Amino acid sequence: MKVLFISAPFPPMRAGEADHALQLCLRLAERGETLHVLTTRGATAARRFPLTVHPVMRNWSWTDLPRLARFIRRCRPDVITLLYSGWIYNDHPMITFAPTIAKRLFPSVPFVTMLAIEEGSDWGSFRTRAIRKAMQLWAGGKTVNYVFGTLLRDSDSVIAWSENHLARFVELEPSVRGKGVVIPPPPLMRLCPPDDGAARERGRTKLNVKRDEFLLAFFGYIDRNKGIETLFRAIQLVSADRRNVRLVMIGGGRGSTQTSSNERARAVLAYVQEILSYPEQLGIAGKVIWLDGYDSDSDEGSLYLHAADACVLPFDQGVTLNRSSFAAAAAHGLPMISTRGEKLESAFKHQENVLLCPPRDAHALANAIQSLMQDPILHQRLQKGAAKLADQWFSWDRAVERTMQAFRAT
Repeated sequence: MKVLFISAPFPPMRAGEADHALQLCLRLAERGETLHVLTTRGATAARRFPLTVHPVMRNWSWTDLPRLARFIRRCRPDVITLLYSGWIYNDHPMITFAPTIAKRLFPSVPFVTMLAIEEGSDWGSFRTRAIRKAMQLWAGGKTVNYVFGTLLRDSDSVIAWSENHLARFVELEPSVRGKGVVIPPPPLMRLCPPDDGAARERGRTKLNVKRDEFLLAFFGYIDRNKGIETLFRAIQLVSADRRNVRLVMIGGGRGSTQTSSNERARAVLAYVQEILSYPEQLGIAGKVIWLDGYDSDSDEGSLYLHAADACVLPFDQGVTLNRSSFAAAAAHGLPMISTRGEKLESAFKHQENVLLCPPRDAHALANAIQSLMQDPILHQRLQKGAAKLADQWFSWDRAVERTMQAFRAT
């Protein structure tokens, strides 16, 4: 089967969506599918991988629409898959009409959309909004959603990364109820085998962490709404009572490999610079270990997760299944500390597979960390719970099989 996979970010761009696109395409190729990736100029040719990368799109704006249509016509795929999140397409509405465009070219070719996150947009300039209005009339008028265009209506299958997102999509477009499926992102990294504890010792040695120190890990790109400020304040509180606590920040910022030039990307880079100085302001600089990012085909991030005693991910909106950083840490059997949002999804069980506390509450987070440090029974229970959660929800084998089912169902 010839699969056209559309994704604005692709390595070397540093974004979770880029990593997900690469890992999913590699695993589909391993199953014998023929993969063609349409992405942004500057992406790697990926010659060492069994897939063909076409880095031909410029900025995913209206001027790129003819280029998108020409490529689909030339590729003649058996199925089209689009990875969508507003920011990765520069918050421009052009790509939200992709299913309708594809259906006009090849009515019988299934179109599957993966919606990474749910977000709104004002669509920028007057010209952008005016053309979008014209596209809306062309594509069906009132039945076109303002944010998602025809992604929900005209896709043959909709893959959501979390239960909360899928419920929201159904509210916006009732037809999603019959064609939507939840497939959370599995770990977006190459896993390092534990080797009976050898990986843990090797990782702690590289980090210069002592045997009696309790090492917490934060995993993921530095970004707003991930509760990093809350985490640093909690470490300050815990350090007042327990001198042996340490924190390693694994993943780094999105860095210079970020190819997007939109305002949001620039704001992220500014935030990274701001947050780097925060531990020193709180007097905990010696407690925090900063690590740069790692290559997408490296197991370095996995090695450092093995070195940790627990993982802390205090998201401002609460933990959800679409958090690939949670999936990666759970796959290492790490006890997890996170936050409870307004709607807790069914997979997460407090004190069974995750220790939950309110978002943006440094004192509650500090108490959760101390509880885990002083209660070995709780520590062991959360370890087992995380491993079970990873097997049920974050397995690549399950994710690929369910993605293939979505292809076949269409």
